[in-house]
Amino acid sequence: MLMNGAETYRVEDTIIRLCKSRGFSYVEVYVTPTGFFVSVDTKGEEQNGILSYTKRIKSRGINLNKVAQVNDFSRKFVESNMSVEEGMKILKEIHDLLPYPHYVHALFGGLASAFFGLLFGANLLEFFSAFFTSILVTYTLKVLTSIEFSPFLTHISGGVVAATMAILLSSLHPLIATDKVIIGAIMVMVPGVAITNAVRDSIAGDLVSGLARATEALIIATSIAFGIGFILKLWTFITGGTLL
Repeated sequence: MLMNGAETYRVEDTIIRLCKSRGFSYVEVYVTPTGFFVSVDTKGEEQNGILSYTKRIKSRGINLNKVAQVNDFSRKFVESNMSVEEGMKILKEIHDLLPYPHYVHALFGGLASAFFGLLFGANLLEFFSAFFTSILVTYTLKVLTSIEFSPFLTHISGGVVAATMAILLSSLHPLIATDKVIIGAIMVMVPGVAITNAVRDSIAGDLVSGLARATEALIIATSIAFGIGFILKLWTFITGGTLL
């Protein structure tokens, strides 16, 4: 769940419910975006048989389908006599679910960005420009993520691609505005889930997780701005201060 964008409180609640459904009277869970710590007592309420487990989370993404499936599994596990072995088998099947192919992400990322462009007043040419630019940006992000490229450099690359394509397309037709194409194209990179989870974690009292997620969102936003700003500055330098 942590690897796929779940909130901190949801992960903690799921672990607690799973452990208590199988007879552990004492369960303590501490979850952060980069890992979690679980302690359970195996000998009743005396707390003299405590076992602790630590799990490090090294990669994170967004796959709310997996979060929903694990959430549904936890409820079925608690309400039934399912064995631990059978439960682990189901969890492994959920973990091994293949994500959508790159072309599916690119296509629907392009559609979403194109319609965001319309919200900001884009015309028909800018709509299609944002669509094709976002497809290229989305594909670039998926490819770089699949080879475990640095997240910071990945989003810089996405910003570079978005700004470069926007400038090239605006150079081809006077009715295509660079800013509207860029605004539409970068919507697939905006860290909306990270910002939402940061606020929800902070409200729920998980201040460490909230701050960590807010920092992650800030770093992503900064990297996008850096990539776009670099290309725009380079273009104005080459053209002598003009930008379409």
